[in-house]
Amino acid sequence: MNRIKLKLQENKKLLSIYFTAGFPNLNDTVPILQALQENGVDMVEIGLPFSDPLADGPTIQASSTRALHNGMTSDKLFGQLKDIRKTVHIPLIIMGYFNPVMQYGVERFCQKCREIGIDGLIIPDLPVDVYEENYKPLFEQYGLANIFLITPQTSEARIRFIDSVSDGFIYMVSSASVTGAKGTFGAEQKQYFERIAKLDLKNPQIVGFGISNRETFAQATKQAKGAIIGSAFIKFLEENGLEKIGAFVSDIR
Repeated sequence: MNRIKLKLQENKKLLSIYFTAGFPNLNDTVPILQALQENGVDMVEIGLPFSDPLADGPTIQASSTRALHNGMTSDKLFGQLKDIRKTVHIPLIIMGYFNPVMQYGVERFCQKCREIGIDGLIIPDLPVDVYEENYKPLFEQYGLANIFLITPQTSEARIRFIDSVSDGFIYMVSSASVTGAKGTFGAEQKQYFERIAKLDLKNPQIVGFGISNRETFAQATKQAKGAIIGSAFIKFLEENGLEKIGAFVSDIR
């Protein structure tokens, strides 16, 4: 069974961390993954940097720019990860935009993901309709879960369609904005979390955007299966480097 599905069956709230491959330094990808696993993170999203990351806030955009300047590419990332399953066993997801995937070749990209042990992809600009019509059998052939995003503005009909096409979890964007850390969630977000929980979807939900500390993690996971932290972790890496990753994780839960 796919590692993501196995992890979702565990009786706990899941902590997923996002970071940009090739940031802060080109060869930090594997050490960061190993440190996150050692400190109890449940799942990791590896960001494939792109020059026009529309869904990302300034922190992640800046990390993508730096990673690209460092020389990160799809080929470079796959090369770094070729032996990752010798040391890292938690679910790994590549998050990126569809343009680099298409440039690489969609099937070739999926094949490389399977070779190195990637469990899923998050491609924010790949519409679910296009995925279902053109790519779903390909992703399934290579054992990749494709994770779709919903927002507070997504209609119930659309959410249920995404749920029917998905086979993993649903990425629940906490607000209608770009990524970025927040100190707390307001009443509107909490109502949104409750509304989605009441839909009783077949796929569990993991909340992203705005998770930055113990409080927001607890608020996000009150209704959902887990939460994803990105911008706050990237800021932490920028300020502290890789040595104190354990302290960051322990401050969340």
